[in-house]
Amino acid sequence: MAATDDGAVDSASAAAAARAVEEARALLPAPAPDYDDEDLEERAYEAAEKVIVSISGGPDPEDVAGDTLLWLLMWATAMGLLVQLLAARLGVATGRHLAELCRDEYPDWARRALWLMAEVAMVGADIQEVIGSAIAIKILSRGYLPLWAGVVITALDCFIFLSLENYGVRKLEAVFALLITTMAVSFAWMFTDTKPNGKDLLIGILVPKLSSRTIRQAVGVVGCVIMPHNVFLHSALVQSRKIDQNKEYQVREALRYYSIESTIALVVSFMINLFVTTVFAKGFYGSKEAGNIGLENAGQYLQEKFGGGFFPILYIWGIGLLAAGQSSTITGTYAGQFIMGGFLNLRLKKWVRALITRSFAIVPTITVALFFDTSDSALDILNEWLNVLQSIQIPFALIPLITLVSKEQVMGVFKIGPNTQAVTWTVATLLITINGYLLMDFFSSEIRGPLSGSLLCVAVLIYASFVLYLILRGTELSEKIAKAIRGSFS
Repeated sequence: MAATDDGAVDSASAAAAARAVEEARALLPAPAPDYDDEDLEERAYEAAEKVIVSISGGPDPEDVAGDTLLWLLMWATAMGLLVQLLAARLGVATGRHLAELCRDEYPDWARRALWLMAEVAMVGADIQEVIGSAIAIKILSRGYLPLWAGVVITALDCFIFLSLENYGVRKLEAVFALLITTMAVSFAWMFTDTKPNGKDLLIGILVPKLSSRTIRQAVGVVGCVIMPHNVFLHSALVQSRKIDQNKEYQVREALRYYSIESTIALVVSFMINLFVTTVFAKGFYGSKEAGNIGLENAGQYLQEKFGGGFFPILYIWGIGLLAAGQSSTITGTYAGQFIMGGFLNLRLKKWVRALITRSFAIVPTITVALFFDTSDSALDILNEWLNVLQSIQIPFALIPLITLVSKEQVMGVFKIGPNTQAVTWTVATLLITINGYLLMDFFSSEIRGPLSGSLLCVAVLIYASFVLYLILRGTELSEKIAKAIRGSFS
């Protein structure tokens, strides 16, 4: 299933990066005369955020509209690849996945806290993914099926797709490969039709450039590069191929295979993100309708801009959106099974675990669909809060992963070396810092009143303390601090 998850277009993370449609003048038409530059740029950001909410490639690198932050998308994808390779290394070398190893590594209170954080992250991602599928169904049914009906259909067809695994995991992978290929080809065609400036795109990818107006968009790109439940998922999916962990050559061969597979998948995801962001930036930057574009009407706007002939872009968009949502809900189901089974050591039948994990997402999603079916703006606000929820959970998957792959007792000869440890902890620090900035920026604009501020301070203190505990436990700092304390009393 590794190929399925890597190639799948994860709908949960793309909204934050879509806000990065900043400074895309080289690719975009001149502004309309009725608006000033800043107003047009803000409209472009808003449109892209709404439209690309369910489009993202690989392990959740965000979409970046325009050329000035494409370099950041590339490096975010590289960081995502590093984390994915570490997760695969852990699963292949130990024969166990991250949630199972966390159960043995941490005390009971910490293990339960990590499980709760993983479940919350998964439910938040699932709500976004299921809503993406439901909107696609509404588009393809020409509005006959409301949003809540699409949620129910997504819940049911999820089990149908899962049943394909009984005929072999490759059958299931082939179905989603076909769906994702359809979406990738459609956006590649639209990318070509927009005739972007190749030189400017290349400069945007290779030359770092960041302005004061793009800092928040840049934070969104890097801060959402890792979906927490995908870290658990990748460490488990690599075990679909039988490997004898006692035979070093088999483990090394498997790691080489997964490295190639993951790299190819993430290159494809980068290209899809490039296609999507360029098409929407070129199509809607500077337009009066930019502020009105959402998932449901994006296909119609694309149809008006780029046509489609015998294969209307409206339905290409719907099919791609459906492929993204379906792929993500399936992988979310698998992740939920691994998380619950690993942390709690539950021995349930597969369909029972699937029903439980689906219910965690489907029940709140139906509620959301009924409440927000006629309110696009409210749905956008909900999505923004869900993105924040994802950002909060990142350390609780990333830090345990780095801790475990750095331990010789766990990994044996496949423990990562000092240089790799330094790189991974640097990446982790960067991601945690970036997400901390994103969260402070978000809550500073959303939280009002002394009571809310006080509660937020308490929550931040508890959160930071737990993150610090995980870091100290996973590094030599805890031993050095303990020695220093003992020395001060001796």
